[in-house]
Amino acid sequence: MGLRIAIFGEAQEARDVLVGILDAGHSVVGVYAPPAGRRPDPLAAEAEARGLRLFRHRRFRRKGAAIPEIVKEYEALGAELNVLPYTTVFLPLEILNHARLGSLCRHPSLLPRFRGGASIGWQIIEGEPEVGVTIFQPDAGVDAGPIVVQKGGVRIDPTDNAARLYYEKLYPLGVEATLEAVRQVAAGTAKPLPQDESKATFQPLIDDAVARIDWALPVERLDRVMRGCDPAPGAHARLRGEEVRLHDVHRIEGAGAEPPGTVVSVDASGMVVAAAGGRLAVGRVRLGAGAKVAAAESGIRAGDRLEAAPPPGA
Repeated sequence: MGLRIAIFGEAQEARDVLVGILDAGHSVVGVYAPPAGRRPDPLAAEAEARGLRLFRHRRFRRKGAAIPEIVKEYEALGAELNVLPYTTVFLPLEILNHARLGSLCRHPSLLPRFRGGASIGWQIIEGEPEVGVTIFQPDAGVDAGPIVVQKGGVRIDPTDNAARLYYEKLYPLGVEATLEAVRQVAAGTAKPLPQDESKATFQPLIDDAVARIDWALPVERLDRVMRGCDPAPGAHARLRGEEVRLHDVHRIEGAGAEPPGTVVSVDASGMVVAAAGGRLAVGRVRLGAGAKVAAAESGIRAGDRLEAAPPPGA
């Protein structure tokens, strides 16, 4: 017999989980998606197309406390299980713990390592040998709570940036793991295991301070930093006083005597930049507030020197 499930999420991953839950014979009694924006949200669009009850709240808390009218609205749905396949909102415990079978949340790391909202980028930056996804029962902590399903074995390739790692590897694995967790809960076979707090790590959001290019870093580290910051916010330097963000970066063979930050070559295949102990290939750049363009179309020339941006607040 199917469960009555409420889904909290957004984007294509949450949409795919919604479809999988319905295909498995469960009833989706409510779908919570972000407020309408410039682009249609895939989860909201799928819910509307199927005639499901759709709620679009910007937040669920006010001054740190659950918003009573939203909690009451949710309670009326009679959900037996909450599923959070991809969400950026923080649900209050009044919602997380209300369903008879609790809540399931997907996180794109092998918890308890790499808690936080920028785990994908940090796993690249820190050179993790293996990554994966975790489905856990959230509590009041950040990415804390018992683990229901964990799938690893994902290798970070030398050309993977944060976007590629998510869309090509962790997103499909996350859908698979979430649906497996729902199956276990529905069948009564789930065996949640507590997270080992002694192994927990937490990383902050990746901002411009993290994304600032430090040409003194060894090429191995700098390569990982630049890929971990791609697509957002984008690793940044300066050229003739203008901000330059570098995208589609990866390390290539070879080294030279050029000072780090020197543009070695620019052609149809991209741009090569000298780094400490090696070289980096750059596919696209963004100058100032402009759009991303192919490096060959950016106006940057061989011999130009990309300088380190000043530290934030300097």
